[in-house]
Amino acid sequence: MSDLLIEKTSGWRGTREIWIEAAYQALIEHGIDAVKVMPLADRLGLSRTSFYGHFSDRNDLLDALITQWQTKNTGNLVKRTEDYAETITEAILNLFDLWLLPELFDSRLEFAMRNWAHADPDLTPMLEEADRVRIEAFTAMFERFGYEHASADVRANTMYLTQIGYISIVKDRPSEPLGPRLQRMPHYIEIFTGKTVSDAEFARFRARHPLGPGKTE
Repeated sequence: MSDLLIEKTSGWRGTREIWIEAAYQALIEHGIDAVKVMPLADRLGLSRTSFYGHFSDRNDLLDALITQWQTKNTGNLVKRTEDYAETITEAILNLFDLWLLPELFDSRLEFAMRNWAHADPDLTPMLEEADRVRIEAFTAMFERFGYEHASADVRANTMYLTQIGYISIVKDRPSEPLGPRLQRMPHYIEIFTGKTVSDAEFARFRARHPLGPGKTE
């Protein structure tokens, strides 16, 4: 039984957040065609009627998923590009937190949204706008550290497209060990920026992402 099924009293309709979470799980596990009212109601052990106590229709629920994606992935990404950093390499490490912390950037949701856009042309402009906003934020970050616009734009595109490609490639593979990913990051940064991460900067980054007990490089 799904962990979304919550013990309830007679007449309980759940909450808007519970329906959104159920829709999210269905989307990332099975795609947009699985995000339908009756299957979600069955998953939650609730009635179809209870859904309409929180949403006007299915599109209302889909809009909530889109908003969650925009807020979490695009919103957090833009914020990270603006966070304090003394050097461009430290700024990139701030961004790399996104790729390692699902609570900041949900890679599974990102992959699911891109698949959804393949099936729904109405979503394509939203995806294109998200890509534009994110790349512009990356570009502005490089420019803040003295890169000319043309160079900043190419570096921003290279870094962004590399990560989106990584998300697409590793979706159906076993989780990559954290150790090897961390070891590659200084080299990625050197390629993206043309500069070397300092030992102090990378030590602070590593402190935010410990390997955990019994894990090695």
